Amino acid sequence: MRTADLYDLDFAAWAERNAELLRAGRFSEVDLEHVAEEIGDMAKRERRALRRRLARLIQHLLKWQLQPEKRTTSWQTTIAEQRDAISVLLQESPSLKPGFAAQVGEAYSAAARLAAIEMRREVRAIPESCPYTMAQLLDLDYLP
Repeated sequence: MRTADLYDLDFAAWAERNAELLRAGRFSEVDLEHVAEEIGDMAKRERRALRRRLARLIQHLLKWQLQPEKRTTSWQTTIAEQRDAISVLLQESPSLKPGFAAQVGEAYSAAARLAAIEMRREVRAIPESCPYTMAQLLDLDYLP
């Protein structure tokens, strides 16, 4: 069976087979089209993961800031978990740092909408743009 045919039948087997072929230097047998597609998708997944984690972090920072009477250790734990995960993402993929501000901007609208729903407020009651700097978002001790 050709490696390209395996792609649609069993992705895990396809990936393992192509890795073996690459390690063995048997490049003519590698499914280059799909390998290139998957590598491109990996970069997109990293950016999406950063955006999701930023949205969750910002959502909980907004709740922490705007509902001090309802603060919980659960919120604080979520904030810490998201910061830790973001830190790992940025260490493992430093190329994500230059686009960090854009990612914050994209994540903010989702974060604000979800925070508003959880707090039973109108979205317009939430700041229009992210009130936190990059340094504040990444500061393990910062709480608004």
